[in-house]
Amino acid sequence: MNGKPIIKSTVKPSFPAKMDLSVGKGVNTRLQAIASNPAQTLQLVKPSSNPLTKPVPRAPAVPTGLGMDSSTFRARMVSKLASHGITDTRVLNAMQTTHRHSFVDTALANQAYEDTSLPIGWGQTISKPNVVARMIELLFEGKTGNLGRVLEIGTGCGYQAAVLSHIAHEVYSIERVAGLYEKARENFRPFRIKNTHLLFGDGMLGFPKGAPYTGIIAAAGGDAIPQAWIDQLAMGGRIVAPVTNKVAGEQSLVVVDKTEAGLKRTVLELVQFVPLKSGVI
Repeated sequence: MNGKPIIKSTVKPSFPAKMDLSVGKGVNTRLQAIASNPAQTLQLVKPSSNPLTKPVPRAPAVPTGLGMDSSTFRARMVSKLASHGITDTRVLNAMQTTHRHSFVDTALANQAYEDTSLPIGWGQTISKPNVVARMIELLFEGKTGNLGRVLEIGTGCGYQAAVLSHIAHEVYSIERVAGLYEKARENFRPFRIKNTHLLFGDGMLGFPKGAPYTGIIAAAGGDAIPQAWIDQLAMGGRIVAPVTNKVAGEQSLVVVDKTEAGLKRTVLELVQFVPLKSGVI
C-alpha cells in the first residue's frame, strides 16, 4: 500500500453510459486527480436494484415572470386602455410594443400589466398604464405622423420614455435621482433604443441643449409650469404636466400650448403624482 485510495466498482453503468465515468481516459483522469489528492472522494451513483422501478419525474419548472414575455398580457392591457377612451392608434401600438414588466422589479412582474402604479424605489412609482397613455395621447393630440423632439421630466424607471421612443423622432429624458437614473439605464440596455437620451440633472431646468422641443411631458407636479420649460418649447409645441393647486392642495393635469397669440392653458382631470423638486440627489 502506498497510501493512495483504491477505487473498486463492479457495477455496470446504466444506459446511456456517461463517458467520463465508465471508460478509458475519463476514469483514468479522475483516478489520477484523486490519487494526487487523497482528501478528495469519488461518488458513484448506484442504480436502483429493481430494473422496473421508474425514475421519479421532476416537477415542472415554475415559469419566471409568469409568462410576461408574451404579448397576450399587453394586448389585454391595451384593450382595456381602448375601452377607457384611449383612441390614438400610435399610442396604443406603442403601449403594445413596450415591455412594461421589464421596467418593474421582478417581484412585481405579475402586476406589470394591471392598471396600477407600482413602487420603483427611492420613494417613486411607475405611473398607471392608463395615465401614461392619456398623457402621451394629449401630447400628440392634433398632430399627424411622429412627434418631433420630446423632453420628459422625471425618467423614473424609464418606462414612459420607452413608450415615447416608438412615437417621437427623438426623446430626451432627465432624472434628478442618481439611483433611478442608473436603474433606467440598466432597464434600457437590453432594448438598445437609439433615439432616446437618458440624462442626469435637474428637471426643473429642462435641457437647453436639446431645445426646441415639440413636446414636454412631466412625471412630477409643482405649483406652476417652470419658465425654463416654456422657453425651451417650440412654437406650436405643447406641455403636458401635473400642477398643484395651492389653495385646494390638489393636482390637476394641465396642458399648455405655445401659440403665436401666446400661451393657452387648459386644466383637465385630477391626478396624483410625486412632487416636482429642484436639484439632484
